[in-house]
Amino acid sequence: MANANRELQRDLENKANDLSKLQKEIAKNHQVRKKYTVQLGENELVLKELDLLNDGANVYKLIGPVLVQQDLAEANANVRKRIDYISAELKRLDASLQDLEEKQNSKRDVVLKLQQRIQSLQAGKAKA
Repeated sequence: MANANRELQRDLENKANDLSKLQKEIAKNHQVRKKYTVQLGENELVLKELDLLNDGANVYKLIGPVLVQQDLAEANANVRKRIDYISAELKRLDASLQDLEEKQNSKRDVVLKLQQRIQSLQAGKAKA
């Protein structure tokens, strides 16, 4: 009986550690998602600014410590590509987050059931 209880305790610890790892992954996902969301907003703002310019306007790109002149159409294309990339990353992160949350919920259920089994075993021991 004590052996079964010890086994359940060990199992509970392992499952709780798994749950903790999942929660850390979810937090990391949220951090990365936040960074991409900010970048998306910045790039959309840049695109709006580029759309306001006339065709002959000078556009400069910061490369290291140097400002380099860039063609307006090229700058526009680069910003659009960046927006597409960031949007795709956000979709990927959303799918990953959904998967992680489903795993977290099932792990949480397993942990709760194990806790209940341990409690009922201990309650049975107390009566004996």
